[in-house]
Amino acid sequence: MMSEFSVRYIVDDVDAAVDFYTRHLDFEVLMRPGPGFAMLRRGDLRLLLNVPGGGGGAGQQLADGSTPEPGGWNRFQVQVDDLDTTVDGLRRAGVDFRGDTITGRGGRQALALDPSGNLVELFQGYQR
Repeated sequence: MMSEFSVRYIVDDVDAAVDFYTRHLDFEVLMRPGPGFAMLRRGDLRLLLNVPGGGGGAGQQLADGSTPEPGGWNRFQVQVDDLDTTVDGLRRAGVDFRGDTITGRGGRQALALDPSGNLVELFQGYQR
């Protein structure tokens, strides 16, 4: 049995987020049951997109009055074969990035921003 793995992102606009993930990062739409939610998939990853107050539990205000909001530093990683070409193509398509490309011990990464400011790490590992 295949296990399902999901990441939930809070977004300002589900339509803009669906367009971003399907057009730029090869996700497919699994369901759009209402205006405040969409479920996308790329490989084994399900990406759940919710707007604050959009119905369902994920967008609801908590008892302390706080509401879900997009942004932060958490992200999921998409591995790419050629980071520079991928970043250049996304920049030409109008995608924004947080900072410049970062070089680390295991490879290089760039942090793409979805339309709500959520991060997607684009990663190219070093060849061994």
